[in-house]
Formats: sequence, C-alpha cells, structure tokens
Amino acid sequence: MESVPFSDLGLPPELTAGIEALGYEVPSPIQVAAIPPALEGSDIVGLSETGSGKTAAFVLPALAKIRTNRFQPQVLILCPTRELAVQVCEEVHKLALKMPSLNAVPLYGGAPIQRQMQVLKRGVHLVVGTPGRLLDHLRRGSLDPSEITTCILDEADRMLDMGFREEMEELLAQLPQERQTMFFSATMNRGVKALIEKFGNEPETIEIERQQLTVESIDQICFEVRNRSKIEVVSRILDIEQPRLAMVFCNTKKGVDECTDALLARGYGADRLHGDIAQMLRERVIRRFREGTVDLLVATDVAARGLDVDNVDLVINYDLPQDPEDYVHRVGRTGRAGRSGKAISFYFGRDAYRLKTIERFTNQQIPRQKIPTQNEVSGHLNRQLFDVVRERLEIGDFDVADTHLNELRSEGHEAADIAAAVMAILLESTDREGEEIAEDNPAKARKERKKRDRDRERPDGKGDRGKRFRERPAGEPPEPDQNGMVKLFFNIGKAQRIQPGDLAGLLHNEAELPRGSVGRIHMSHKHSLVEVKAEHAKQAIEKGGGGKLRGKSFRVDYDRGAPKGHRDKKNRKPRR
Repeated sequence: MESVPFSDLGLPPELTAGIEALGYEVPSPIQVAAIPPALEGSDIVGLSETGSGKTAAFVLPALAKIRTNRFQPQVLILCPTRELAVQVCEEVHKLALKMPSLNAVPLYGGAPIQRQMQVLKRGVHLVVGTPGRLLDHLRRGSLDPSEITTCILDEADRMLDMGFREEMEELLAQLPQERQTMFFSATMNRGVKALIEKFGNEPETIEIERQQLTVESIDQICFEVRNRSKIEVVSRILDIEQPRLAMVFCNTKKGVDECTDALLARGYGADRLHGDIAQMLRERVIRRFREGTVDLLVATDVAARGLDVDNVDLVINYDLPQDPEDYVHRVGRTGRAGRSGKAISFYFGRDAYRLKTIERFTNQQIPRQKIPTQNEVSGHLNRQLFDVVRERLEIGDFDVADTHLNELRSEGHEAADIAAAVMAILLESTDREGEEIAEDNPAKARKERKKRDRDRERPDGKGDRGKRFRERPAGEPPEPDQNGMVKLFFNIGKAQRIQPGDLAGLLHNEAELPRGSVGRIHMSHKHSLVEVKAEHAKQAIEKGGGGKLRGKSFRVDYDRGAPKGHRDKKNRKPRR
C-alpha cells in the first residue's frame, strides 16, 4: 500500500494540525485503509495486530464527527481491560491536541463508581470503558446512550475470550439503531463473526497481512530451559543484556509471584502485574515502569494487555503462551518506534510443539541458542568494567580522585599498586553469585540421570524403590474413581523425609497442575500414593517425574496395585 500524508485522508484541519504537532508524518497501512471509509460513516471490521496503529485508525474518524458544543456522550469505545481503556483514552487526548474543549473519560471497574458518575454528570463527549462497568452505568442511568453515533469495539476477540459476550450484546442492544459500529480484532474467529453479523450494518472488512505480525528489528531467540533453571537463566540474560526496561511473561498469577519474589531476592528491581493486584497498586506499578523507577516488570498476558511503553528493550517468555497470538502481543512490546529489540523464549520437553506452532503462525523461525554460562556472564561484566575504565582514562578528568590518591602515595603506596587494588575491588563488585544448572553440563546431567535409573532397577536396598515400577505392567491408565480421581505412585516416602506438602508443591509448581486437582496423599515408608484428577494425571507424570525432591531422586507413574508377593503392613498377621 502506497504511503500518503495524513492531509490526504479527509480529516478536518484541527486533527491534521494536532497530528503534525505530535510529529507523526506518514499514516500506517491500517490508518490509510480504515480512516476514509470510517469518515464516510461505513461500519468497519479492522483485522490488525497491536502496534499497527489501529487506535488512531478508529479514534481519528470518531473525533472528526464529535460536536463539542453538545456535552453528551457521542462516541463509545469498548476495551477488554482497564489498562487498555486508560491507554486508549490517553491516545484520544493526545490526538485531540487541537480540540481543547473535548472531554473524554475512561470508565472501568476497580475505581470508585460515584466519582465516575459525577464526571458523566458534568458532561463528556467520548467514553472509553470495559463492558462490565459501562453496563453498570447504563443500568444506573448515569450513562445516557441516546446521542451515541459511533461505537467501537477494540480487541473484540479478547473481550469474547474473557467472557464478556453477554455484556457486549446487552450494551450494543441499548445503543441507537442509527449508529456507526467499528469492530477491531486480531482475528476473525467464530465469536467475532457472530457479533458482527448481529450488530454490524454491511461492514467493510480491512485486513492487514499477517507478515506484519512481527517486526524485523526484533531479535528473536529461544533457550531450552528446565523449569527449575529458569530464574538463573533470567538472571544471566539480564546481566548480559542490561536492558533499560524489560518484561517477563508468565502464564499464571502464581508464576508471576514466584518469579518476581525470586528476582527480588537476587537484587533485581522487579515488580509484578496480574489480575489479583488491586487497581490502585496496578496503576502505580505501571507508572513506575513507564518512568523507569522499576526496570523489570513480570506480568501475565491479561494484566499486561493495553500496556504501551516505547522503551522496552527486552521481552522474556518465561512460559511459552498457549496461544500464538499472545506470543505476537508479547514480542510486540519491544522494537517499537523504529528501535531495535530482543525477545527470548524458554521451552522444554513438550513445549517444542508449541514453539513450532508459534513459528508457523508468525511465518518465522526462532533460532535455538545455547544458554550463556556463568563464566561467559562474568567475562561480559568484566569487559564492560574495562570499557568504562578506558573511557574514563580517555576523558582524563581525575580531580575527584587526586586528593585520595596523593594521600595513599604519601603512605608509600605505588600508583600501579593503588590502581591494581581499585580494579580488584571493582571486579569483585561485578562478580555474580550464580548457581550451576543442569544445562551447564548436559553430559554430567545425562550421566546422573542414567545412574538414577540404574539405582531404581537394583534388586537390593534401593531396588525396593524401583521394584514396584518393574513388576507393575505398563499400559493404559487405570479407570478413575467416582470422584474422577486416579492414584499416582511415587517411589519415595517417609524414609526420605518427604512430607505431603512436598508432593503437593511438586505437582502444583513443577508439574503446573491447577489448584483443586490434587486429592488425598498417603505416605508409606518407601513410597507414596497421591490422588489427582484423571485429566491431569498424564501431565503430572510427564512434568513431575525424573527430578529430585529434597535432594532425592524419584519416579512417578500410575498406581497399579502392590507388586507380587507384597503384603501391606496393616494386613499382615501378627507373629505368634
């Protein structure tokens, strides 16, 4: 699509003047395609990703139609999250730079509704909000929809995914029939299509090609990392890259909390963002991240949606997302406004299939690379220190240090010895206290794993721990009980000082089983039986086994009853 200036899109002079004042020169493809038909009043279906300029594509034509002398809501913009609602409202005020009388307000849950009602009562032209809170205002009568001429659904697919279908339909049904509706979405799925068919008026579909999903300036790589090694690898990456701002994405709120706490314990300036964070605290976290007070933000996809920060240098996918579209949203946080950026993803085991799905979706291959070693990280930090010293030597300004240097010389110390001592202190200050991980020495890890496997198969002593695995036949998993549970057998128990909480923690943290999926836990001397939901049993075996618990190796499998010749102590006959 050919580049055209904003002045050729048919926007009124006050908007083009504002755009020029902001420094925007050439509209993006979605803006070129969407603005002219939107100005003509056509319904629009815009299929475009975050970062493509879609916000201006629907805000500019909406602003062009507002009558600022009428202090009634005339434009309604629906967003899936409060963060996105705030961001869109900020963009409205920015683009309306030359419309000083315009009044726009964000409405979202988690904020005092009485204060929002007072703002609406004073009169507004444009409302941006989340479906739940907007519907609440409509039901209370504090939001008058009678003069709304334009309704915009931003990220319609996400709103449907988050369960807002009923709220969206109720909202749209209460708006005037004679209105313009614009649907913006990353994908045209069945839910979005049904919504368009029900509430759209022969909309014009504008789709930006998928090749624009990721930016060429973003360097995308991935590391094969075990779950227990992730924090150490994140630390090494941060020490080498030293980004101004970085984001770490986890799939769960629990993962965000654990990752943030571990990074804080290692001395990194991290903060968290997920759905359980109170609204006031969320806004403070976002503000501190934008300002650079916090340079590392650990977040879930939903909590970070709508967060728009230009200076993010690095994105780390601590967990690979379930949906490849979420990968695109995450990676798109960096490399903005013509800057270069880097995205690093962790995968292990079955994640390799998910990684291939992402590669097919983005039509890009993500190179696999070796994890940097502790020595490589230390060497990099030392080189950085030497570079700083060289730069200072080239500048040659040592007035601050001369007094102290002369004092040490007067005590009989040579200048070379003083410099060597200072360098030693500086090198010690940059030395990192890392930890060895299995990925550092794959051959050693394989050797230890083979030794563990041999030990489990021995017929003496430790062989008892492997005997039950050897004698129980492999095959289909057992039938679940009436509560939908099956038993898993762990060849580790009280003899290894294992507690029920250790096994529960392993299944929830390492195997990533959801809360409520683990039932009763029975501990014996050398083994344990754990009830889990049948649908999560395979995941528990694949992700939970083959590691160590309290320093002890173990295996896990379906329980198929005691081996031949084994009698439970409870059923033994007493000796006579």
